[in-house]
Amino acid sequence: MKSLHRPDLYTWSTFDAERNVDFNSIAWVRADGNVLIDPLPLSEHDWSHLQSLGGAAFIVITNSDHIRDAAAIAQKTGAQLLGPQAEQSTFPVPCDRWLKNGDEVVPGLEVLALNGSKTPGELALVLEDLTLITGDLVRAHRANALMLLPDAKLKDKAAAIASVQRLADLEQIETVLVGDGWSIFQHGHQYLQALVPTFASVA
Repeated sequence: MKSLHRPDLYTWSTFDAERNVDFNSIAWVRADGNVLIDPLPLSEHDWSHLQSLGGAAFIVITNSDHIRDAAAIAQKTGAQLLGPQAEQSTFPVPCDRWLKNGDEVVPGLEVLALNGSKTPGELALVLEDLTLITGDLVRAHRANALMLLPDAKLKDKAAAIASVQRLADLEQIETVLVGDGWSIFQHGHQYLQALVPTFASVA
């Protein structure tokens, strides 16, 4: 796994040829049990690395299109699976906990439930106030520029815009780690603010 901007954060990725971007997974290493977010299949090297860091205790799935290899990794590690409460009745895999807006996954990792995306109640996560982790709604198909999920995928564009505005109002955000594409490692709040007018004018 690759090191991120903090010594306790790692990522691994798979290139998606159709979209020409990387799909990303996150690992937060912590003394009380590591947290994985939207985990892709792990290579032998990355699996060994994760094991050396203590495995996984919790796996957060931000939406039903990001299940990826979560169930298999949970079976191997004994990790709890956590999914979006708004999808509970239709979610393809059973979860140990269902997350809603304002919940804490573990201390220091807060849940924001987003509306209007391609699935109900898509989860975004705020890590210790400074790092935003997104699933599908906010992405980046080129460096240094966030973007919204394409209109054709949105269930409710006005609701999606309102959700992104909520993210843009998080003034302390420095880093935006995206599930799809290029992450932002400095001035994350400014990038989120810059994202809003790019689609609000054509909503």
